Amino acid sequence: MSTTISTSEILNIGMECLKEKLGVVDAERFISVVLREQFDYTKWQQMYFEGMTSEQFNDGSVKYSEEHPHKGNAKVII
Repeated sequence: MSTTISTSEILNIGMECLKEKLGVVDAERFISVVLREQFDYTKWQQMYFEGMTSEQFNDGSVKYSEEHPHKGNAKVII
């Protein structure tokens, strides 16, 4: 059975992630930049990954996961 988390829960989780990685001040700065620039994550991804081969993507993913092991509080929903 799968459950959907509420909007307020996902906002709280997102803010906790931002605060953990950036600290309170830079988390707030990040949010203000996203709002001010009307940041479109989908367009950014398309531009960032354009021309990247699947091998380059995989190599980057492996390197990132080795350098940044997951330390969060993951929940498994079945």
